[in-house]
Amino acid sequence: MKPFTRFNVQTLSQEHFYTNFFLVMKFTLTLVAACLSLCLFAQKPSIYGEQPLAHTFSIVAYDPTTGDMGVAVQSHWFSVGTVVAWGEAGVGVIATQSFVNPEFGPKGLSLMKQGMSAKETLEKLIAEDKGSAFRQLGIVDAKGNAATFSGEHCIEAAGHWLGDNYATQANMMKNDQVWSAMAVAFEASKGQPLAERLVAALEAAQEVGGDIRGQQSAALLVVSGQATGKPWIDRKVDLRVDDHEAPITEIKRLLKVHRAYEYMNRGDVQMEEGKIQEALQSYGAASKMFPENLEMKFWTAVNLANIGRTEEAMPMFQVIFKKDKDWKELLKRLPKSGLLKVPESTFEKIIRLE
Repeated sequence: MKPFTRFNVQTLSQEHFYTNFFLVMKFTLTLVAACLSLCLFAQKPSIYGEQPLAHTFSIVAYDPTTGDMGVAVQSHWFSVGTVVAWGEAGVGVIATQSFVNPEFGPKGLSLMKQGMSAKETLEKLIAEDKGSAFRQLGIVDAKGNAATFSGEHCIEAAGHWLGDNYATQANMMKNDQVWSAMAVAFEASKGQPLAERLVAALEAAQEVGGDIRGQQSAALLVVSGQATGKPWIDRKVDLRVDDHEAPITEIKRLLKVHRAYEYMNRGDVQMEEGKIQEALQSYGAASKMFPENLEMKFWTAVNLANIGRTEEAMPMFQVIFKKDKDWKELLKRLPKSGLLKVPESTFEKIIRLE
């Protein structure tokens, strides 16, 4: 038996210390390396993009009669329009979807602004994207050229349809009829305004099955074929339904409201230009679309009173005041702003209505 000397004890203690020290260091370095790997992975751009699950169906299209371009989309994903639909007057429209790459929107518009066609733009975007197999993309340029692409790893049912001046694309659908149904509906609606045709395509997609997950959001964007430099004029229709149980039905309703207010705005301009009869026809068209809308009734009555047709305005004011007295309070404030120009006696007569 070996004597247990002081030297032996110290030697064993040192060996124990260094063994544990190296074990702790090894574990620490391994942990640090793992953390760094996770950080680098988190910072590395994902092939799926920043909004990875915007699976959807969409249509991009050009109207050869007006030169307008539009994009419409629906998905079981919150606020799909903020990621999928892109457009600029005089340039083109884009739908970027599936495992969506949001960069395709602004970058694609920039490329077309530089003179690239829809096809050239699409090919460049796809060629430079490592995740192209997961992408779906539809583009129409200001000349009416259309291009579409579906990556081989898009979730089935997935596919696209390329037509004259338009393209449809869909992925994660209930069946493989969706993109062709959109094409049929779009072509069958010739003669209607572009926005209405785009909505018809969305309706057709939903009717044959749509997104296998159901519905949640939709968007509709129509821009002018020629840019005026005034976005409020160039963006002819810009509607979104971010979270709704029936987003296509709702966006169709909003489009109808949009059209009614277009008539109201046109009537105001015509009234300023002295085109009284045309203005009244525009106001009438708006009211016919939404007969219960007090706002439309109110301003129509105000304009009738301003041109001296008080007898026509009085019954309208009476109906409005009966339904909501706040409109009477608003009327009292208009003379000061110069928006109601009637004799004092006429004003008092209107205010006394119950």
